[in-house]
Amino acid sequence: MREFTNPPLASVPPVGGLADVVFEHARDDHGRVALGRKNTAGEWRDVTAAEFRDEVLALAKGLIAHGVRFGDRVAIMCRTRYEWTLFDFALWTIGAQVVPVYPTSSAEQVFWMLHDAQVTAAMVEHEDHAMTIATVIDRLPGLTRLWQLDAGALQELYDAGAAVEDEVVHRHRTAVTPDTVATVIYTSGTTGRPKGCVITHANLIFETDTVRQRWEPVFHSRKGDEASTLLFLPLAHVFGRMVQVAAIRGKVKFGHQPQLNSAVLLPDLAAFRPTFILAVPYIFEKVFNSARRKAEREGKAGPFEKAVEVAVNYADAVEARAWDIGPGPSPALRVQHQFFDKVVYSKIRAAMGGRVRHAVSGGSAMDRRLGLFFAGAGVHVYEGYGLTETTAAATANPPELTRYGSVGQAIPGMTVHIADDGEIWLRGDNVFQGYLNNQKATDATLHDGWLATGDLGILDEDGYLTITGRKKEILVTSGGKSVSPGPLEERVRDHPLIAQCIVVGNDRPYVAALITLDAEAVEHWLQMHDKRPLAPAELVRDADLETEVRRAVVAANTLVSQAESIRTFRILAHQFTEEHGLLTPSLKLKRKAIETAYAREVEALYQS
Repeated sequence: MREFTNPPLASVPPVGGLADVVFEHARDDHGRVALGRKNTAGEWRDVTAAEFRDEVLALAKGLIAHGVRFGDRVAIMCRTRYEWTLFDFALWTIGAQVVPVYPTSSAEQVFWMLHDAQVTAAMVEHEDHAMTIATVIDRLPGLTRLWQLDAGALQELYDAGAAVEDEVVHRHRTAVTPDTVATVIYTSGTTGRPKGCVITHANLIFETDTVRQRWEPVFHSRKGDEASTLLFLPLAHVFGRMVQVAAIRGKVKFGHQPQLNSAVLLPDLAAFRPTFILAVPYIFEKVFNSARRKAEREGKAGPFEKAVEVAVNYADAVEARAWDIGPGPSPALRVQHQFFDKVVYSKIRAAMGGRVRHAVSGGSAMDRRLGLFFAGAGVHVYEGYGLTETTAAATANPPELTRYGSVGQAIPGMTVHIADDGEIWLRGDNVFQGYLNNQKATDATLHDGWLATGDLGILDEDGYLTITGRKKEILVTSGGKSVSPGPLEERVRDHPLIAQCIVVGNDRPYVAALITLDAEAVEHWLQMHDKRPLAPAELVRDADLETEVRRAVVAANTLVSQAESIRTFRILAHQFTEEHGLLTPSLKLKRKAIETAYAREVEALYQS
């Protein structure tokens, strides 16, 4: 199949903007719990629809008092916190445009985004962020206001706006139309300088209303319960912003968690007890690997691996039955599944708060086996695909019929087309308006309403999309063989000891790889093998560790022909990091930067 269209469910209203629902919900159901918010003691407290409306209104007044006007661009540099959501909706209330900035961005990255977007004001979380902007502020003459959350910015703005009449805010709000620009989100910049994606209120309304209408059943643990989610995705990323807006519009209670490390995230999941979560594959990999390591420490590695096998086989059989290509789980498999549900799977669900039965994954590809495992363990993960340019999701697996390993069908109202060269083209009301100040890039990407994504994929006979690579990442060996590195890298990373893998070989005689290690997993592996702690330089020379890594490479090579296989590899002493310019803020590999930084190691892979 070359093209698939899904009929629309949602439509963009003829008037109004994103902030209107804040005021409508408070008017119609003022006592409903809209959000959860942590107090200074670390305890969750409820925020009603009326309370949230009042805070949005007070902040909007303060912003007006400080000179923020309709159409102004205001940057937010902050982790995922309640205050980010508050600022978003206050700025949208008065027709301002939000420019999100990753809190880990370097001074030069911050300068480029604030300069390119002609930002007039910025909100930062703490002093470190303020100092980052301070180092480049002399080159930003248009930036005239800087607020720091942890230095009392909210109260300062509330106080400043106390004398502003409500009507002033509402005049701004009624001037917002669906075509008004809501946000300018900068791409991750894997292949060059980040580009600002111009996204309107209409783009976000169509995207979020479509997602909540089509996937509403997955928001609940069981029929009739209150839907809730804990948002730990970065709000600087389009996926996190989409979740935030969908929750507000869909009356889904949600809280914020700014830290992704398990020591902080897991207790908050237990306390907040969400009914569903939205995450990237990395989170599901962490949950799975943590459970595996715990079983190994307790001497239960064998039973755990058996539980994994049963979960995968059970979900695979359920999927086959759903597609009428199999009878479903056998009686013996059902008995085994029931046993492991009590002793293994229930503990994994408990680690996610106990109520999660559904999850959505995006941002990068999820391994089919991992998706089957979670489904067999009672957490159905719906994988999707999208870009900043499509305001997040463009495709996703439908709630009633998942095809694991694919990223699903076009969401309602979208069309997916596969071009002659295999490139994925997309069309729908969630497609952005173009790149800010970059007509050349816009013209190269948008073609009569179609978005040329740069990704490669195939559509099956049912319209399910599978991502096969990225056009700019295709390697061509000196022998003329084209190789898509993504699937190979993902399969190598399936091994619990491996953190990252980058495949190289462009204009080289064969394919090779640079591999980094997961420090936590390596520490556990050393303990389980009665080995003393090793320094990074010693680790990369450990023969037993190299044997483990080689197993991962051999497994990955089963996916491809001999000419496409990884012939040799090198284990590196340190991971690729954003701080060293080797990863984007969304943790994607910067291939050219990595190959430049490790040019000597790459060259050594091809020495006879």
